[in-house]
Amino acid sequence: MNLSLKIARRYLFAKKSTNAINIITGISVVGIAIGAAALVLVLSVFNGFEDLIIGLFSKFNPDVKVTAAVGKTFEPDTVKLAQIKALPGVDLVSETLEEVAFFEYGQSQDFGIVKGVDANYHLVSGIDSAIFEGQYLLTQGEKNLAVLGGGVRNKLQVDLEDPFGLLSIYMAKREKTAGLEQPFKKRIAYPSGSFKIQQDFDNQYILVSLEFARELLGAYGEVSALEVKLKSGADPKKTIAAIQNVLGEEFLVKDRYQQDEAFLKLMNIEKWMSFALLCLTLVLVAFNMIGSLWMIVLEKKADISILKSMGANDNLVRNIFLGQGFLLCLFGLLSGLIVAVVLYVLQKIFGIVPIPEGFVVNAYPISMRLVDVLAVSIVVIAIGVVASVPAAHRASKIPTLVREE
Repeated sequence: MNLSLKIARRYLFAKKSTNAINIITGISVVGIAIGAAALVLVLSVFNGFEDLIIGLFSKFNPDVKVTAAVGKTFEPDTVKLAQIKALPGVDLVSETLEEVAFFEYGQSQDFGIVKGVDANYHLVSGIDSAIFEGQYLLTQGEKNLAVLGGGVRNKLQVDLEDPFGLLSIYMAKREKTAGLEQPFKKRIAYPSGSFKIQQDFDNQYILVSLEFARELLGAYGEVSALEVKLKSGADPKKTIAAIQNVLGEEFLVKDRYQQDEAFLKLMNIEKWMSFALLCLTLVLVAFNMIGSLWMIVLEKKADISILKSMGANDNLVRNIFLGQGFLLCLFGLLSGLIVAVVLYVLQKIFGIVPIPEGFVVNAYPISMRLVDVLAVSIVVIAIGVVASVPAAHRASKIPTLVREE
């Protein structure tokens, strides 16, 4: 430890002649600790919600999704499809077809999206683990079944226990209709289950078999997307690059984040906006710290003069009080991080801050990340050092003690 930090530590922990200085210094440390803890915990809550939402999306969205760069549907090339399935990082591939449709059940009607899926879809997405009523079943003998999002089920007032309840699905015909010919194709499905994932999915989607969707849409052999499940331990970037290389530029290959990029970017913006607002509270605490250091400078005026008489230059004196501000912030930061870790553990294990009923979890999700702790530490130390500058500059201007002859 260099000389300036040794003297700074001495000044910081030594008893002050005026009790008010101790009180103001203590308030500064407590303010920094609370601010640092709040920053870490707020960022951790945003991380928890991000992990929760990504986890929910993973029950509907695949690891990798392939769509056409132009147009809504395409016919998969069997050779290229076989090449994709043979890639080292690929576990399963599911073909899906979706389109906007009109639904009718009894006297209730609603618009939504019908999504046809093949036999691999529940293995690729994990949708069967999101079923909260009925079962995940798309065919039963000759009957076509449908699995509804919870929101759609509520809007259509579907009774899954009614064996005679019919779900009518209307799809606009692709070819032009003439005269009095109906412009919509109508098919019947029997509701078999309901899933709950996330509001955007629950309020729009109805799942049916891929063959049923193709017949309804008149898109035989076509798909909207290839949904890919990666093997455990596979490198997503390398696998995505390999898939893109097989398919070429005519297709878009998206990872899980890119499939909901707009939503997740919005969450990140909210996270760092909250971080910025809480940083402003630390700036307010810094004014208290400025006052504390200024009073210490006034108290140590005689000591500074003596130091200068003994050969200390302005830089050494300035560094003493910059070091004191650094130590003050470091002590507050460490205290805040300890508080944040304790509260984090309590929330993670016991859920001490609950969420109102109706949400998918009972308590606020939380996830602490090293990058957030580093960001908070840098900001707190930077604010502390900047707040020390006025007192350090004032201390460096104190004149040398003049000995009287």
